[in-house]
Amino acid sequence: MTNPYSPISRLLHHRTQRISKGEPAALPIIASSTFHQPGDPDGTHFYGRNGNPTVEEVEEEIGIIEDADVVLFPSGMSAIASVFYAHLRPGDRMLVHSDGYYNARALLAAQLEPMGVHVQAVATADFAAADFTGVKLALIETPSNPGLDVCDIAAVAAKAKSAGTILVADNTTASPLCQRPLDLGADISVMADTKAMAGHSDILAGHVASRNGALMAPVRTWRRLAGAVVSPFDAYLLHRGLETLELRVARANANAMAIATALSGDPRVSGLRYPGLAGDPAHAVARRQMKGYGPIVSFCLESREAAEGFIERHPLAAAATSFGGVHSSAECRIRWGDRVPAGFIRFACGVEPVADLVAATLAALDKP
Repeated sequence: MTNPYSPISRLLHHRTQRISKGEPAALPIIASSTFHQPGDPDGTHFYGRNGNPTVEEVEEEIGIIEDADVVLFPSGMSAIASVFYAHLRPGDRMLVHSDGYYNARALLAAQLEPMGVHVQAVATADFAAADFTGVKLALIETPSNPGLDVCDIAAVAAKAKSAGTILVADNTTASPLCQRPLDLGADISVMADTKAMAGHSDILAGHVASRNGALMAPVRTWRRLAGAVVSPFDAYLLHRGLETLELRVARANANAMAIATALSGDPRVSGLRYPGLAGDPAHAVARRQMKGYGPIVSFCLESREAAEGFIERHPLAAAATSFGGVHSSAECRIRWGDRVPAGFIRFACGVEPVADLVAATLAALDKP
């Protein structure tokens, strides 16, 4: 019988529906690197690098949300790295976003290109028109971080499938509650669970999800051989974050929409981007493929000095990198080398009361 309840309800009761009398309702932290294993290995637990019950429970919970097989990693970048190393070989050609998260391109430039992988960068908005002929793997990120451009995942997936290309979608900015790349035809979805999934800025984690077992098997093997495993403590904290995921994402999205609406037409800002705004260049595509538009708003002030002043004056935004946490944060992304104007601000909304965050943002735009 098909379960009639939503993925969030099933996630929340994934454990409670299976425990016996006297067992703990909360997920136990099984902090053991080794397990009782007499005789030959038989598929049960025997060493922490091969598997841990706490980690596996969290993989199953994320799998409920993704409706897919999930492998958990100790960071979003290790999740992305696992896909690269599992599926790319010398001589392969791949496409990568030119305007998405810079570390993915940095990893390719530092490690994969010297090994003979041919990498071509494509702007997010141009991916649907890209030439996939002979491409082994393509990595898209939509909305892109930090510029918030969007590509049509279904259209890109159709081209990738026709060319025999493995399409990987970085879904970190949106989260699977707002956007479902696997439903739209992507072969693999990756996410930095450090962000919305954990949601409290206290752990690093990431995951790879796919409905194709042949694509996931080498990813799982790479994790085991490379030792890129998550500690049971971090897995437990990720589990705790997942239990409030829907509530936090809803508030963060509401805050982002309110901030973007308040800044729209404000003469003090330029280059405002938020896919949820009807006038945003990416809105038409985003509206088709997203259920929510994410927590990030980007905009420019007249200079780096003006942007830093805004961040310093803002009483409800931490001067910090990353996003997806309960606290709003803001930063000048040019400091990381992103191809953005000097006064470009990535504003990541948290879960503060909407009216408070809007009022504080508008007040921080006033020069002292």
